[in-house]
Amino acid sequence: MKQGEPRLLNAEREQRVLHLLRQNNVMSVNQLCQRLGVSPATIRRDLQAMHERKLLFRVRGGATLQDMNRKEPLFQDKQSLNSEAKSRIAEAALRLVGDKEKIYLDGGSTVLTLVRRLDQRQDLTVVTNSLIAAAELMNSPHRLILVGGEFRPLSRTLVGPLTASVIDSVHVDKAFMGTIGFTLEDGITTTDASEAFTKERAMRRANQVILLADSGKLGVPSFARSGRLEDIDILVTDRIDPELRDELTARGLEVVVAAETNPDKREIDHE
Repeated sequence: MKQGEPRLLNAEREQRVLHLLRQNNVMSVNQLCQRLGVSPATIRRDLQAMHERKLLFRVRGGATLQDMNRKEPLFQDKQSLNSEAKSRIAEAALRLVGDKEKIYLDGGSTVLTLVRRLDQRQDLTVVTNSLIAAAELMNSPHRLILVGGEFRPLSRTLVGPLTASVIDSVHVDKAFMGTIGFTLEDGITTTDASEAFTKERAMRRANQVILLADSGKLGVPSFARSGRLEDIDILVTDRIDPELRDELTARGLEVVVAAETNPDKREIDHE
């Protein structure tokens, strides 16, 4: 709030908070204080009252409009969510794949969108725990290694301790990972502990870890941590709050924001 402006009433402040959260997915108490010109105690009191009325969800140090305990959608439903953003992310991620590389492909609809573009690369060795990715690649010329383990129907992946025997015996150039949630505090998070186990194991075996996450995942945590912030080398997304981007960059991550594309011009912005 600019100096000299009248102080906002409670109802007006709440509307401003909701408007800011719609724009940014998640905001910290300090960010809201700066934008609204009120004290941390006032913001915390407002957020708690709004949380109790189910207008928003409290997260550590701030708030979001999205429930961190929301149910994971069926895989076939995931594919139709944010499809344009996933396509842009996949195009940007494809530029990070070189011919003859050894790569790990995680489960998830954004990674699957990348899988469907790998015919533009030659002589890849692909390791994956995703049955859908394997089905897409089974007739390709690429070498395919499928990780064994317990079948998880919701994501159509193979997960859990049994995946370790294959994952621990390989080493890849790059691991392309998906996620349900991503925050500064918790890193990569997902809804299932067995899936989290396999994600963590795969990232340990890669020279470079590349997270593919649309902007709806940023700032929103989920149940089980599947990777620390320090485990990620590159984040590829469609849109990101400048403050979050700056913080990630300061912590050593490269952020790739997939630009709007048209048939004549395809580019990505590196931050």
